[in-house]
Amino acid sequence: MVGLVFVSHIRELSEGVIALARLVGPDVPMEGAGGLEDGSAGTDMERIAMAIEAADQGQGVLIFMDLGSAVLSTEMALELNPNPTHIMVDAPFVESAIVAAAAAQGGASTDEIIALIESQKDVKKF
Repeated sequence: MVGLVFVSHIRELSEGVIALARLVGPDVPMEGAGGLEDGSAGTDMERIAMAIEAADQGQGVLIFMDLGSAVLSTEMALELNPNPTHIMVDAPFVESAIVAAAAAQGGASTDEIIALIESQKDVKKF
């Protein structure tokens, strides 16, 4: 099953997104990498790298980031242990989490999940 990692600047945000995504993907391996070790805001490439490894069950890992500097930290984390099946996704943080979790729960591949997320990028909330 494809794993999902949520990188945010605060722990509560990554944990909250995972809690919401678990409603549609209860069996999907999901890990959060939110905030710094001391509980303050920020991102840590080593925590991100550990979350990626923990979520990897051999089918790939999709990584979602909340803000721009989370992207930089994730890029550095991926450089620590390069793996072509560990993929950063450029998509809305919360909405894509739900789409990805539901698709992964249904057995979709990383490519299928990315295509589904891409197809949803322009969907309006109202």
